[in-house]
Amino acid sequence: MLTATETSLIALMLVLLMFGMGATLTWQRFRDLAKQPRAFLIGTASQFGWMPLLAFILATVLELPTEAAIGLIVMGTCPGGTTSNLFAHLARADVALSISMTAASKVLGIVMMPICLYFYARPFTGAAFPIPYGDIVKTLVVLLLPVAIAMALRQRFGERFAHTAERIGSLAGVATLIALLVISLVRNANIFKTLDAKTILAAALLGAAGMLLGSLVARLCGLAVAQRRTVAFETGIQNSPLCFAILLTAFPGQSQLELLKLPMLYALFILIEASAVTAFYRARDARRTAPAVAPVAR
Repeated sequence: MLTATETSLIALMLVLLMFGMGATLTWQRFRDLAKQPRAFLIGTASQFGWMPLLAFILATVLELPTEAAIGLIVMGTCPGGTTSNLFAHLARADVALSISMTAASKVLGIVMMPICLYFYARPFTGAAFPIPYGDIVKTLVVLLLPVAIAMALRQRFGERFAHTAERIGSLAGVATLIALLVISLVRNANIFKTLDAKTILAAALLGAAGMLLGSLVARLCGLAVAQRRTVAFETGIQNSPLCFAILLTAFPGQSQLELLKLPMLYALFILIEASAVTAFYRARDARRTAPAVAPVAR
């Protein structure tokens, strides 16, 4: 699907993305989570509990073919991405919690992703299409190195460095998504035109259902409004570039296109869905804070 040069460029952008995310982190964030872990634990349980299960249910109920099912489940087991931090900010959610959950989920993903894939992906695989657990763990570890380096550099050079690195990382993440979408659509337009309704429905429902369930679980657990919004975004918005990196590096070249089709659709849908949810939250806030209109005296 991708040439060696394109693969190298996308790998570089992914490293920059992870570096930018690492620049937003400090050890104090993790210490704060340790002091007040309730919201974090609820969000993490939703992220690594609901999302992989939702992906498995959708793949089973919709009877997706093997490659589409694996692509959906890998996306469902990925940790949250930096896009959730942006939407948390726009929706007036708990941004500090969002950033901390995004960071911690990357570390937890080294253990949780292979476990979730073992349980949920096995029914769709066999000897002819095994899950390369070792390669997936290696990819996660390699992508965590830029995070650790950026954290160390932030401690050395301060906030100004952090803001610059974060901006570069965000641009790299957007560039990765655009590059993969453009390359895939240009080279394989005919294949994408043949997408069936089940594949499109699975891609649309994964993020939307994840956000809804994350919000409901957070509400049932008694979290504050801002924290509920954060948990909703962190549950439903997965790290699409990380999913692409895993599929491109861990699976054979001839199956990459089929594996990537559904995750790329998800990446498009989740931006639309998260934008709609953000608009809903902001509109509701505006209604609640609007001053009451006094009756006109007669």
